Amino acid sequence: MKKALILLLAAVLAVSCHREPVHFRVLYWNILQGMWDGQGDNYDRFVAFVRSQDPDVCVWCEAQSNWVTNTNDNLEPEERYLVEHWGDLAARYGHKYWGIGGHRDNFPQVITSKYPIQYIDRIVGEKPDSVVKHGAGWATVEVNGKTVNIVTLHLTPHGGNEGRAKELRYICNHTVGKVQDAGKQYWMMLGDFNSKSRLDNDYYGYKEDTDAFLPHDYLLANTPFQDMVKQQHPDEFRPSIWRRNSRIDFIYCTKPLCDRVTEADIIWDSYTTPLRDWSTRWGIRPSDHLPILVDFDFTK
Repeated sequence: MKKALILLLAAVLAVSCHREPVHFRVLYWNILQGMWDGQGDNYDRFVAFVRSQDPDVCVWCEAQSNWVTNTNDNLEPEERYLVEHWGDLAARYGHKYWGIGGHRDNFPQVITSKYPIQYIDRIVGEKPDSVVKHGAGWATVEVNGKTVNIVTLHLTPHGGNEGRAKELRYICNHTVGKVQDAGKQYWMMLGDFNSKSRLDNDYYGYKEDTDAFLPHDYLLANTPFQDMVKQQHPDEFRPSIWRRNSRIDFIYCTKPLCDRVTEADIIWDSYTTPLRDWSTRWGIRPSDHLPILVDFDFTK
């Protein structure tokens, strides 16, 4: 009887100590005018791609429908499927929750998620002379009992790198810079930075005093963020736009989140690889940017 009881207790202890792996996957993509290329097929290819990646959280840049597919015509606000119907679209690839960050124009960022999303701030700057052009957002999700902070942004393509550096500084000051010991917490910042990083200068070959790297120089020198794709591929250049000559889309993480990364890469596949199509307004399908996928291990 005593031996049987010991074996039973050992079995119960083994079951209680066993933990299923908790994988957390984030997919980011600038989807060009609300994935305008998907308007013609009811977003079927887009949904199939997202489902194939099975992300837990998605961040979409340029998440509003603005143009009629294959025309030079603007969509009227009442005709735009996105952003209003992101809940319906996200449900098709298994995401129950969604939210939109702050935006001053027609280029918002949207988060969709398997986890509930809580927005801490929607950042649009201060009128009348805000340095924030498109907008930014700060949201959180809970993963296996841990809070993950998500900062989304889309820096302006206009105004030069000094202007983008000011914009990034403002966004940082209103997110990660507001929190004591943020470097010891789980934070990510991701989006279209419209600027290049000094970490890729082995490829670019710019002079050291160039202003091309100002936004990322500021981020790397003044915040706890680290470049996930570069950390995973330190000796390679991984382009994120259709010309294959620039990396301007990034996912940055603080060290506690970096330590949980198992893979980070930019996806060039049969669907995402941009194709020139001069018959369309934008000339590129499905987007002029490539998606980034990052996997984390949240088991412990």
